[in-house]
Amino acid sequence: MSGPLADPAPLDPRCAVDPLVQHVQCLADALPALRTAAPTLEGWGSVLAARLAEGGRLLAAGNGGSAAEAQHLTAEIVGRFDREREPFSAIALHADTSALTAIGNDYGFEQVYARQVDAHARAGDVVLLLSTSGASPNLVEAAAAARRRDAHAWALTGPGPNPLAQACTDAVCLPGDTATVQEGHLVAVHMLCRAVEAALARRAPALRRVAS
Repeated sequence: MSGPLADPAPLDPRCAVDPLVQHVQCLADALPALRTAAPTLEGWGSVLAARLAEGGRLLAAGNGGSAAEAQHLTAEIVGRFDREREPFSAIALHADTSALTAIGNDYGFEQVYARQVDAHARAGDVVLLLSTSGASPNLVEAAAAARRRDAHAWALTGPGPNPLAQACTDAVCLPGDTATVQEGHLVAVHMLCRAVEAALARRAPALRRVAS
């Protein structure tokens, strides 16, 4: 499990008077954690590529901005990142609004993702959960459902330790405030996509790189 680094270095003094400089400095402070996470994300990419190539699927979920990032990831898997290849199965669990609202109405918001994981996940599939706080009860419940189904439960979170990271089989925890963590998660999503397609290319060297 990858955790947060030590407290970041003091911010540039200009940050006190310029919030935009502070924003960029916070991103710079988060970069070492992303570099540290690279081996974990590479490992995830190899596992996910193998599972997708075998006919398995990726399930992804988050709340708010993290839901958008989950859907960004599934779009890259169903479509492509930077290599021409066949499409693979990836589902953003928040995107089925009828299921989401029905489950929320009948079972409560904490179950909106867990019940879908119970329905869709098969042994060996990957469930990736994104949360800046790492404390969202519906994502913690989804991690428990993934483990019941013998699926991989991975998390991208904000600073650890946190309940979601502890509920998953593996996690990357990034430092920073909400905005910094969300932006770091987008980088991590792209790193994971790159790792997946590199692993797929090793399995099928005919995959060719395409322009974005």
